[in-house]
Amino acid sequence: MIEEIFASLGEAFQAGKVATQQVYYFSIDNVKKTVTLGPDQVLVENGKTVEAADCVCKTSTDFFLKIWQEGYRPGMADFMSGAIKSNNPFALQAFLAAFDKEG
Repeated sequence: MIEEIFASLGEAFQAGKVATQQVYYFSIDNVKKTVTLGPDQVLVENGKTVEAADCVCKTSTDFFLKIWQEGYRPGMADFMSGAIKSNNPFALQAFLAAFDKEG
């Protein structure tokens, strides 16, 4: 299911929602993806293709699906408990907004 979501990002992407290019690295259980978002494009690559991403997101498949499919938005308790880990939680909000996943 996670692979299908990343495969469909190109279709779901909304140009103009991102002001500057940002690189995201997702580690969702066994799935590792690097996603580069720009003002008018999205690029999805397998694995970690950059030395240091602007935003790293590590979580479980179940938690990612809860966010992506059910519109759940992680709060402080989710980050504190380790259900989701990120070096830049605000960038994750921008990522979702680029796909009109604001809830």
